[in-house]
Amino acid sequence: MPLATPACGPQFRFPWMEPLDRGKGNECGALWMKRPARSNPVQATASAEQDTGPATGYPRFHAAVALAQLTSWLPGGRRFLIDISGPGSRAAEVAACTGHSVLRVIDQKMPAPPPVAAYEASGRLSTVTADGTGLEFLPDGCADGVIAEERTLSLRLAAEELVAEIARVLRPGGQVLACVDSLTFGMALLAEQHRWPHLVDVPNADVVLIPWPDGTITRCYGAEQLRELFTGGGLEVSWIRPRTVLSPQTVAYLLARDPASFGDLVNAELHARSDDSVGAQLIACAVKRGGSSSRGGTTPLHPPAREGAAPRSPAAGGTAENPVPPRAG
Repeated sequence: MPLATPACGPQFRFPWMEPLDRGKGNECGALWMKRPARSNPVQATASAEQDTGPATGYPRFHAAVALAQLTSWLPGGRRFLIDISGPGSRAAEVAACTGHSVLRVIDQKMPAPPPVAAYEASGRLSTVTADGTGLEFLPDGCADGVIAEERTLSLRLAAEELVAEIARVLRPGGQVLACVDSLTFGMALLAEQHRWPHLVDVPNADVVLIPWPDGTITRCYGAEQLRELFTGGGLEVSWIRPRTVLSPQTVAYLLARDPASFGDLVNAELHARSDDSVGAQLIACAVKRGGSSSRGGTTPLHPPAREGAAPRSPAAGGTAENPVPPRAG
């Protein structure tokens, strides 16, 4: 299974990231230009890039940006949220510790998330395993929000069925936050594998399925394709933007020059304005129209089962009685 962060995808190189030209030698082997007496910060940075790789520091940057985006999306008060991000995501723990009741639904083919030591937390978290789209056992209009992080809609190739289920379980006014692989990332994967004929066909394709080197398949989206996916399921898109505008190479370059600028980089990313044609991943927020979700009181962690649906058993990783906080670190 490929890592969720795009740092593991193809690595791009810009001209200013290439090794500096040391000059050509003469017939005696001497260099026409000598190395400057004082250290050159750009030269030192280029050397550091060669030693540590172009994506150094980017996974931490990517995780910090994703956490900030999730936190800003979470609704106020205490709500009932469904997390379908899978065991690799910590979104459920983050939401639970902000006071929400969270039901984490994972595919029965995926490993259960490891148990996390419980301590006092303001929210509640429970994990269940399910098959199919994973939401058939829930009643209509039971949730205030759905979290689909960790490329869920890219890993579920028949994403239309899952989006239809998301729309069904959302209350009017409920929202979904989703992260998907972008067309930019998919085209880079094709180029990395020298699949030139397929690369040419990408702009005209309605559904873009991209093979990873390990044989798995990811579904990649442009902004319009992602918008059509949600509107076709009965949801209205509020916004679509890249997960990160800054590239792994840019982040690595800036952090190599000034490691203390990490917080400033994250803040700059969160306030950056860019079109949706950049970035390895896209994030989107869509809402179910028809009213506003209830603001008063709290919602039970386990809504009544949908009529005729088989009950599901809690999986390892947390129960309503033992709230699960975010994993340390």
